[in-house]
Amino acid sequence: MRLSLANPPMAAPTMTGLRLLTVPAALVVLGILTVCGGPPPKRGVPPVPVTVADSVSKDVPIVLTAIGTVEPYNSVNIKPLVGGEITRVAIKEGQDVRKGDVLFVIDPRPYEAALGQALGGLARDKAQLVSAEAQVKRYAELVQKDYITKQDYDNAVATSGALQASVQSDDAAVAAARLNLAYCTVRAPIPGRTSNLLIQLGNVVKANDVPVLVLNQIIPIYVDFSVPEGSLAEIRKQEAAGPLKVSAVLPSGGEPFEGELSLINNAVDSATGMILLKATFPNENKALWPGSFVQVSLTLGTEDGAVVVPEKAVQEGQQGTYLFVVTSDRSVEMRPVTVGQRRHDEAIITKGLKVGEEVVTDGQLRLFPGAKVEIKSSTAPSRDAGASHAPAGGQK
Repeated sequence: MRLSLANPPMAAPTMTGLRLLTVPAALVVLGILTVCGGPPPKRGVPPVPVTVADSVSKDVPIVLTAIGTVEPYNSVNIKPLVGGEITRVAIKEGQDVRKGDVLFVIDPRPYEAALGQALGGLARDKAQLVSAEAQVKRYAELVQKDYITKQDYDNAVATSGALQASVQSDDAAVAAARLNLAYCTVRAPIPGRTSNLLIQLGNVVKANDVPVLVLNQIIPIYVDFSVPEGSLAEIRKQEAAGPLKVSAVLPSGGEPFEGELSLINNAVDSATGMILLKATFPNENKALWPGSFVQVSLTLGTEDGAVVVPEKAVQEGQQGTYLFVVTSDRSVEMRPVTVGQRRHDEAIITKGLKVGEEVVTDGQLRLFPGAKVEIKSSTAPSRDAGASHAPAGGQK
């Protein structure tokens, strides 16, 4: 008996058949990826537009910078040396005064009376002394003739000596009374500017009690600032060669004020490792004001032939400071460098760069080592010598 099948089973495909089926399927998948926006064929990366500058050689001053505090050249707390009522206030608050100007007056009448009393006592004792000295002369003749005893003569001499001592004491009392009377007129011991007044007309003050006025001398004026002790040796070396120039700039900016270093403190602060310095400024225009902060720059010398680039070319990364240097084939090299001092818009490169090499100053965000660049413009740091500024204790 023979069975016939209407739909005979399909034969298993051979390996050759599978390969033939796979190629069309791959073509279909590739077409789908192309339609759906898959990755296009790889093309060349266009050059990155950048701005570059040439590194130049300059002779630049070596400068330490720090934050300084303006201090008065002299500051005096005015205290009355005698007590009494204030009968006259001769100044206004915030007034400039000269040395010897009257500040205020204390009622002098009690001290005038004390002076008169001292003068009266002096006159009395002087008159008695004249009589006692005359008696000593008379007794000297009488004792030689034995008209009086030696004891009487000795008593006369003792009385004369006591009156001489009284006259000396009276002279001292008169001088003290005159001094107290002079203290009734309080005068400026230094030229300067007055503070707010802590007394008013009619107030009663005590002798040498509390300050009633503060007088600050601001012409000239001091600026105090501190630097790390590591800079001390170089500062002392340069000071031995001549006065060191110091400039100060107000927080609001403007032209720097020029002065000279006048003090290196005699000890380093062991708690902070800093040493106090003080500079003197003429301050003729009174622009520097006590208590204000300034940016101080201390010039220590000159670095000859330093390699200088625009500061915006310097980049900071996890591996340190670097520059993008343009090579001869218009690609960039990521060059690690050591940066020394910095100025307003320039940086000194102490290691890793030569004079004349091109560095990227703008467009660094799109760069990577070996990237091609298109130079939009080229600039160079000014070749004029200018002050380079480093944080106090920075690399010189």
